[in-house]
Amino acid sequence: MYKPVRCMWMRGGTSKGAFFIADDLPTDIIERDKFLLKMMGSPDERQIDGIGGADPLTSKVAIIRKSTKKNVDVDYLFLQVFVDKAVVTDAQNCGNILAGVAPFAIERDLISANDGETQVTIFMENTQQLATVKVATPKGIVNYQGEASIDGVPGTASAIPITFKDTMGSSCGALLPTGNQKDMIDGVTVTCIDNGMPVVVINALDMGISGNESREALEQNERLKKRLESIRLQAGKMMNLGDVTHKSVPKMSMVSPAKHGGVIATRTFIPKRCHTSIGVLGAVSVATACILPQSTAFTIANLAEGQSKTMSIEHPTGEMTVILELNSQNEPINAAILRTARKLFDGYVFA
Repeated sequence: MYKPVRCMWMRGGTSKGAFFIADDLPTDIIERDKFLLKMMGSPDERQIDGIGGADPLTSKVAIIRKSTKKNVDVDYLFLQVFVDKAVVTDAQNCGNILAGVAPFAIERDLISANDGETQVTIFMENTQQLATVKVATPKGIVNYQGEASIDGVPGTASAIPITFKDTMGSSCGALLPTGNQKDMIDGVTVTCIDNGMPVVVINALDMGISGNESREALEQNERLKKRLESIRLQAGKMMNLGDVTHKSVPKMSMVSPAKHGGVIATRTFIPKRCHTSIGVLGAVSVATACILPQSTAFTIANLAEGQSKTMSIEHPTGEMTVILELNSQNEPINAAILRTARKLFDGYVFA
């Protein structure tokens, strides 16, 4: 029996997760992961004996500590707790949960808030990279209420702009870890890319779907899921990720022409469940694939001219806007997105 641990349950973007101060969790990784699995109620498809929401998007953990690094406020480690397996992995980052890190750090007095707006520099331990986040803090208090809306979340909330720096090759060592803009796996042309999140980008038609299907329809398509998993396992090794059998990366994103005025439409598996929307950094990687002339996304992407591209990435429940700043070689310098977050409860969790 573990002692009760202080925990804040937060929505970050289109995900929910448990936020902890690093010192409140066991220092031994095996013991830490046992605690987190029990806390979430995994492995069980309903997570009935824990606080998890029976979905990968609601079975996430953020561990935060005050940073000792120069010009950095806090360090953030993201952990994905599998729903139906006894697996906790740090193999990826999460840009949605990242949206809750700065408000959490202020709430826990890890950093001091300004009157009006507070900018927080976050070191993302999973990928060894930085993000800057702005939070509304009137009178030095986090304000979660506002007029910003993001698809996949009802209502409005305070805007939380996030800018990512140097995300190319965050997990795989290179933007194009295979060295190619396109490769062939199982007779299917794919683009293996990592601009903050390892993603395999595939033309939806090459997988026998239109790209218009609902999440529910895709999750019932066993043949599609089997083909995607076969490609994913092979792509993992090609992307320098090793054996990804028990990892949540790479994500598998099937793309098709945009239906609602965006740049491109997506249907993404994470990795074995179809995402209701698309992950923040996954959207950045897909947006980046759109600008590569030999990629699987380029010919179907509706791109505007210019070195600064505001790109609407469509998904099953709406869209996510990514702003890519490009250099003269048409390479991404940084990416920015808009998220929201909300504190749901603060207390103690038992395992």
